[in-house]
Amino acid sequence: MTDHTVDDKLGRLALLTKLWPWLFLLALIVFFEAWAQIEVGRTFLFSSYNIQAILLAASAPLLLALGQTFVIITSGIDLSVGFVMGLAAVVVAQITLLSGNTEIALLIGIIVTLLVCAVSGWISGTLVARLGVPAFIGTLGMYGVARGAGFLSAGSGMTISIDNPLLEWLGTGWMPVIVTGILLLMLHFVLSQTKFGQYTYAIGGNLQSAARAGIDVKRHLIKIYILSALFAGVGGIVYTARYAAGAANAGESMLLDSIAAVVIGGASLFGGTGNVVGTLIGALIIAVIQFGLIFIDIDAFWQFIAVGVVIILSVLIDQYKDRLLRGA
Repeated sequence: MTDHTVDDKLGRLALLTKLWPWLFLLALIVFFEAWAQIEVGRTFLFSSYNIQAILLAASAPLLLALGQTFVIITSGIDLSVGFVMGLAAVVVAQITLLSGNTEIALLIGIIVTLLVCAVSGWISGTLVARLGVPAFIGTLGMYGVARGAGFLSAGSGMTISIDNPLLEWLGTGWMPVIVTGILLLMLHFVLSQTKFGQYTYAIGGNLQSAARAGIDVKRHLIKIYILSALFAGVGGIVYTARYAAGAANAGESMLLDSIAAVVIGGASLFGGTGNVVGTLIGALIIAVIQFGLIFIDIDAFWQFIAVGVVIILSVLIDQYKDRLLRGA
């Protein structure tokens, strides 16, 4: 076999490993559509209700995953986002009610909520970047702090109901999807077209080389963790808008989904690779699995097994892709 033939084969395999999330999403849609047509005689995908349900299911985990994408590209991880989201959901409801529950009160509530989230992100970033605490431990600590603060703010773990017309509008219909889509486009631009994105990839690729190139690594990492916390905060605000109530455990189940979406989308846990579009595909895969299993009347607990299997498959494919690149 000639070198040219080997290179072509390696190139095709590398392309296949890169495209596999798209192909897997397509395979899922075809499977559930075929099942729906054969078993119940109706469509799975070609229904505006089903499409909206899938996109709404994907929107909250995706908001967390967008910030998580930047963290994972730098070879870190943020375990606090689930309960930072819950803290945000409670704070925005609490502050809005205390400020008079008007449109201006909601604006004050949103600003205060984002400030609280930014502080939590700054603490996590400082622990990791300046004090040398491993990201897993530093953000796990913030996980506990945000969890306790959220439940205390809610008053003995209770949810805080809120009836605000502007907040209700924000959580109605397609608005959560639109908000998520706009923020996704913004972060895609930041990651792919700005120095901030270039620095993020450089730090994840080789931290020492990034520092030697003049990048203020510690300062940049702190910004990354603040960004992650802010997007968790937006997720909490959208949650409160959708359900007209803030709950401290709003994002508890979404931590795994946020990490899974990034990894399934092609990012490496070792850093240096990943992108926002891949994270979107990962979030859609998870949402399609979750909605699809319910649609075909399979116990919802199987979704955890299915998502876990897909995560393992993603990591194996990532490792295989690395071996291919080294072989090339």
